[in-house]
Amino acid sequence: MSVDTYSAMPRPTTVAARSELLHDAREIMREEYADDLSLDDVATRIATSRRQLQRVFAELAGTGFREELAAIRMERAAELLRGPLPVGDIARRVGYRQSAQFAKAFRAHHGMVPSLYRERVRGRF
Repeated sequence: MSVDTYSAMPRPTTVAARSELLHDAREIMREEYADDLSLDDVATRIATSRRQLQRVFAELAGTGFREELAAIRMERAAELLRGPLPVGDIARRVGYRQSAQFAKAFRAHHGMVPSLYRERVRGRF
């Protein structure tokens, strides 16, 4: 192997440390998805830099912080849509101030608007 090959492969301790950072960041995101979380805030709370956390998401999760947070929010929204809460309340509970913004994000993630999703999961469509 060439020197370049070795330098491109992170050490096992580096991989383990990055995996732990990703785990810790995801835990915060899963617990506080409805809050106004920022990459900087989460990085500070898990004692790393903004750049390092961006690298961790890109390398290990194959996505960015915002995309990961949106996915967590959309999965929680899908769960809530199985229940009786109005869509506007669900939007606020998962971190959106505006129902229209929530509906647009939900459609981009799930391929349909929240009301249609609700109808389908309840077997009305």
